[in-house]
Amino acid sequence: MRGMSNASELTVRTWSATASPTGAGDYSRYFADTLLPQLRELPGFAGAYLLRRDLGEDGTTELTAHTFWESGAAIRAFAGDDITVAIVEPEAQAMLLDFDRAATHRGVVVDARGGRQAPG
Repeated sequence: MRGMSNASELTVRTWSATASPTGAGDYSRYFADTLLPQLRELPGFAGAYLLRRDLGEDGTTELTAHTFWESGAAIRAFAGDDITVAIVEPEAQAMLLDFDRAATHRGVVVDARGGRQAPG
């Protein structure tokens, strides 16, 4: 499958954006209160992180979302046939200064949260 090395392992889908201080706060609330409940309804969704990094004195912030998926089919159910296309709803876009138009995918080799090594 395009964008993934092994569909049988846990896969992390990564996407980044930049936001003003206000936009970063608004997007963090959107991620927690709107997006995560929707994702939790999808079979194969296995969790998520939203990370932030301050980029400079003007308060611009980088936000990076990492969503965890149990299969390529689960990612396709969320993203569509071309899993590299970022899914950013207009409501979320309005909170951001800029955002990646593509998402990347990486297979998990070691999951330290549960202390187990992924097959492979």
